Amino acid sequence: MLTNLLEGKRGIIFGALNDKSIAWKVAEIAHQQGAKFTLSNTEVACRMGEVRELSERLNAPLIAADATSVDDLKNVFEQSQEILGGKIDFVLHSIGMSLNVRKKRVYSDLDYNFLNKTLDISAISFHKMLQVAYQMDAISEWGSVVALTYVAAQRTLCDYNDMADAKALLESIARSFGYIYGCKRHVRINTISQSPTMTTAGSGIAGFDGLMDFSDRMSPLGNASAEDCANFVVTMFSDLTKKITMQNIFHDGGFSNMGMSQRAMTQYNKSFENEMAKPWELDPTATK
Repeated sequence: MLTNLLEGKRGIIFGALNDKSIAWKVAEIAHQQGAKFTLSNTEVACRMGEVRELSERLNAPLIAADATSVDDLKNVFEQSQEILGGKIDFVLHSIGMSLNVRKKRVYSDLDYNFLNKTLDISAISFHKMLQVAYQMDAISEWGSVVALTYVAAQRTLCDYNDMADAKALLESIARSFGYIYGCKRHVRINTISQSPTMTTAGSGIAGFDGLMDFSDRMSPLGNASAEDCANFVVTMFSDLTKKITMQNIFHDGGFSNMGMSQRAMTQYNKSFENEMAKPWELDPTATK
């Protein structure tokens, strides 16, 4: 296994909440690989969440910020450069939340104020982050910015709701800003489309357990874990991937290219067994 992939690099990791978070795993592995970085999350998460423990354990300063606030983001980049001693080499955007999902508003009955918040928090915050960094010239040449996304941006998955719209916008922002940042500063911007992962945010989606099981059965390699994803993110931060930009990279065990797997078909057929059986075949005491 390669070591010290991020030796001498400085970064900012947005969105680590607890040990279920992909961003939390990224922080741990980035630290193992020699990086120095700051962590950022909301004021409430910093004050009451588990991220303070991570900050202390990894010696990664914690900077509270509302990722939808341009002023807060400016402060994060300013403080991070001052604390770390120079421009930023990598940034992770691992931020997403839908009030429509939380309030169980279905897609055909959205609250539009909630939708605006979903888009602002889960996608437009990424544009704000990039614009702030670009205008401040805060990211080093050949730096890397990664945002986490999901295949629902391309395919309809029931109950993923307005988060699918947010992820589609997120991926578009990566392409559009990736062109500008690449031409002007040689900064690369990519999204990673991860397998369904039981994070705090994911667990709030109706039927998420079933979605994870279905995805695992459909994927030739099975679902990618949070730690698998973190390893890949760190690789994307490293100099090994200097010429990859404007890409949405599927990190999902092959799910995104599947139509139907044998495992999934077997389980699907099993669901009809009782339906097609006669009552006396299910219960020998039943009368014909």
